[in-house]
Formats: sequence, structure tokens, C-alpha cells
Amino acid sequence: MRVVRIWQDEDVRYGLADESTVTLISDEPFAAWEAEGIVPLSKAQLLAPVIPTKIVCVGVNYRGHAAEMGHELPHEPVIFMKPPTAINGPQGEIRLPEGIEVVDYEAELAAVIGRRTHMVRPDEAVSHVLGFLCANDVTSRELQKRDGQWTRAKGFDTFCPVGPWVETDVDPMDLTIESLLNGEVKQSARTSDMIFNVYELVSFISGIMTLLPGDIVLTGTPQGVGPMKRGDVVEVRIEGIGSLVNRVV
Repeated sequence: MRVVRIWQDEDVRYGLADESTVTLISDEPFAAWEAEGIVPLSKAQLLAPVIPTKIVCVGVNYRGHAAEMGHELPHEPVIFMKPPTAINGPQGEIRLPEGIEVVDYEAELAAVIGRRTHMVRPDEAVSHVLGFLCANDVTSRELQKRDGQWTRAKGFDTFCPVGPWVETDVDPMDLTIESLLNGEVKQSARTSDMIFNVYELVSFISGIMTLLPGDIVLTGTPQGVGPMKRGDVVEVRIEGIGSLVNRVV
């Protein structure tokens, strides 16, 4: 099942998509809902699939990326946060801040929380995840180095594209994940290269903060990150989920 959020008839609606249609639903996908009509997927303007109360991110979680960046493998997940205002949707524009020269793409698998999650074990976390989407952890590399921490570098408006939908029927443990810059593959790895898997991450984070329905957990990026410039088109592809495309302006 693909959970989407669309602009329809001057309103924002949730729906369930297949290859060609969207079935509109009466409430958020985390609540009880009823079907309320069908529209063509080709006519639907896709928005960010969920609006989270928080975006929790994980750094240095692929073995290849750790080697690329010269980091030792962490003994426990390294987490940080992006503000919800960084959320961007499919086909949304990534806006580069004035005076910032180096902004990188980072393809990531993201998990969407489906119900209140607090102090769960990894085996319990499976039932707390609604599904998965593509994400781009856009990062100002120069600010990250200058500040010595990551909030400003990763927190600008539009710096967290997600989508194109929440795919509920996929096993996240061994998927191909890629980023493409202007059609050229820049990152290509498998999620099995993660140091901590999705459910271990959700369990770890839930021991620190309560995760709420719609919250998003970004699970780290593989090797091959690099800079984008104005006019570029960046794409994140994940096997079994789909493709997230954004233009840099």
C-alpha cells in the first residue's frame, strides 16, 4: 500500500495509491478512515506524504560512508534532528541559502512511525512503523565543518525532501539505494550495509524520546555524497519504494 498526501480540489487530502489511481480517505492514515472517492494518480499533485512533529536523523550509519568520511564505526547510533519546517515534497525545490557555496545531497531510507512509540524493543518496533519513503538529508557541508555540530547545516527550509509516498509493503533490510545528480548515479549501495538496522534505530530513539504517528526517522546515507549547485536535479531511488526528484534553485 502506498500512502500519499495530495493537493485536491483546493484542499490537502490523504489517499492510498496504486499504479494509476488514488483512493481518497476521510482521515489521516494513522486513524480510522473511510474511502471517499477515486482520482487519477496522473492528475494528483503529490505533497510530502506526512507532516511530522519531529525528524530524527542518524549519522555515520553505513560502513562505506564511515570509511569515506574517515570515521570509526560508532558503538551506538549517532542521532541529530532536523526541524519539521525543513520538510520538502516530491518535485519540490531545494533552495540554497545565500552565501552558502557547498551543499551536498545525501540519499537515505526513511521510516514513518505509525503509532505512539516509547521504549520498544527492536522486534516490537516492526509493528510501530507505518512504512518507508525516500529522503534526501540535504547538508551545508561548510556550515557543518564551521559549527562543529549539525543543526544549522541541515536545518534550512526545504532541506529534507521526502516521498514520493509511504510504502507499507516493503522489507527495509536489504534494498538498493541510489542518488542521481542530473541523471548520473552518484551513490549506490544496499541498506544491508547499515551498521544499525531500521528497527534497531527506532528502538534506540524510542528510549530517548517518544515517537508519534507521522514522525520520520532518517537512517543514514551511504558513500558517494557530493555537492549540488543551482539548476541541478537530484534524485533518490530506493528499490521497492520509488523515486524522489527535486530541483536545486
